[in-house]
Amino acid sequence: MSRGLLFLLLLVAIEVFAFKGLRMLTLSWDPMWRRLVLVLFVLTTLVSFGAFFWMMRNSDRLIELRTYHIFNFVLGFLFTCLIVKAVFATFHLADDLVHLVRWASNKLSASSPQAERISRSQFLSQTGAVLSGAMLGTIVYGMLRGKYNFRVERSVIAFDTLPPAFDGLRIAHISDLHLGSFNGTFDAVQKGFDMISGLDADYIFFTGDLVNNFSDEAEPWIDRLKALQARSGKFSILGNHDYGDYALGDLPELRARSFSRLVDIHAEAGFRLLRNEHVALERNGETLYLMGVENWGGRGFSKYGDLAKTMNGIPPNAFRILLSHDPTHWEQQVLGQTDIALTLSGHTHGAQMGVEIPMAGIKWSPSALIGYKRWGGLYREGSQYLYVNRGFGFLAFPSRAGIPPEITLLELRRA
Repeated sequence: MSRGLLFLLLLVAIEVFAFKGLRMLTLSWDPMWRRLVLVLFVLTTLVSFGAFFWMMRNSDRLIELRTYHIFNFVLGFLFTCLIVKAVFATFHLADDLVHLVRWASNKLSASSPQAERISRSQFLSQTGAVLSGAMLGTIVYGMLRGKYNFRVERSVIAFDTLPPAFDGLRIAHISDLHLGSFNGTFDAVQKGFDMISGLDADYIFFTGDLVNNFSDEAEPWIDRLKALQARSGKFSILGNHDYGDYALGDLPELRARSFSRLVDIHAEAGFRLLRNEHVALERNGETLYLMGVENWGGRGFSKYGDLAKTMNGIPPNAFRILLSHDPTHWEQQVLGQTDIALTLSGHTHGAQMGVEIPMAGIKWSPSALIGYKRWGGLYREGSQYLYVNRGFGFLAFPSRAGIPPEITLLELRRA
């Protein structure tokens, strides 16, 4: 069975169980209000999926016109409906499973069924409704405020091999700006830019996805990017969205022109773009090497990166930092196969929703369900570290629900 068919069956199941749960929840309501709620449920399904299929049929035209606000609205409405319904449907499904088990038990034992179906169903439906409402509130907050609620995540990492001169090195790590998604909300985003400059970092490292599809999405932001401050320099790499593959894959001349302009924008904004190459960073007579690969992604994403070329010419046993957009690259080509001490990535956005309560040891995101074992924060295997930035911007789903936009401050120490 294809993944597409499985996904379609999942969508149908969510709608069916959510509708059944809503019928149970409203069983004792006034008939007029009950009918109104059920009709509104059906309308949200028809409108959300209807708008989605219309958008997909006209996607080329919408992308050409840079109408990301339409994509954001339609996908935001669809995802919000599905997520809220899925939470609610889960509780109704649980009730059906309990009922099935008790029915089978009664059949096997030839006992009479207990008359508690309604109360249990009402309880589960009400619990599901409360949690669905909380989820809806969180998503709406993420759309209105959360996507601009920039947060600084701080990590101190100690290395035995760090050159003494770099002890205390401060790195501001940002990723996935997706400037086209902000639709010109300059003042709200500037708060995040000011936070980056205010970190007083030695370097700013940007790990890709400056735009969604086109270089001109970044044009209005050049001066603001140029104003980002770091003591010793700013370096960047490309992400999977920067190549124009998704919008201009069938138009090679336009794609090449857009890509060439994007490369120039990095330079105009004061970033040294690393494309399968490395640079030596010097401090008080000592050196570490910063490497930047082009995008190399698992799960069908583009593979323009060439790690061997990037590493060529670096002295043995040198301390190395790698900028690589997709964290699966670390898992498949870096971990255990190189002596790269620290890799900085982005790409996942932490799925832009999840639950993180560090004090309780809770850390979950749907990213883990789609193949990203390492989707946000600091990871260590042996003497090698990976930091995955949860993203500064957003894409498609115009919300940040439980996963705020991130600015990372890393401090490197000598163990």
